[in-house]
Amino acid sequence: MNPLLHAARPILIDLGATFLFYGVLAATGNVMAATALGVALGLAQVAVLKLRRSPVSAMQWASLGLVLVMGGATLLTNDARFILIKPTIVYAVIGAAMLQRGWMNRYMPPISIGRVPAAMITGAGYVWAGLMFASAALNLILALSVEAMTAAQVMAIWSPTSKLVLFAAQYLLFRRVSIRHIRAAAGELTA
Repeated sequence: MNPLLHAARPILIDLGATFLFYGVLAATGNVMAATALGVALGLAQVAVLKLRRSPVSAMQWASLGLVLVMGGATLLTNDARFILIKPTIVYAVIGAAMLQRGWMNRYMPPISIGRVPAAMITGAGYVWAGLMFASAALNLILALSVEAMTAAQVMAIWSPTSKLVLFAAQYLLFRRVSIRHIRAAAGELTA
């Protein structure tokens, strides 16, 4: 598998229901449809993993639980604030999980393992945690202060764009470090 896809795939899967919710809400303005589709995707992701007998990450379980609770509250009360606050909780929980040393190892492409210094990987993990906490704060401010459609439009842009920009920067940095490590090792062999 392409190293870029290997690294991006778990991130997209873990945050898929949130991205789908914001995308549908931003495109349609329909809170109920966006909520129902987000809940359905969260359930489908876990069901597919269980059917494949694959492990379900703690982040996916937490996200699914929040999707069910907050999505259910939104559908029962017809109040978009419940589902709009859900990503704040998810981002905060994910940010807290990202404060643990070594969480990023799951996302590392095989070519980078052993070539990117552990301190750099840990530091990148803390940068990701910071982005999650910033996203949580932004989402909470929007959910409590603007219309649901406005919050969804801002977060539909912010959520994927901020994660993709950080992912691309990190990927390019880790790739450069890995290539430099490979070249240095090849130079030692020829010397």
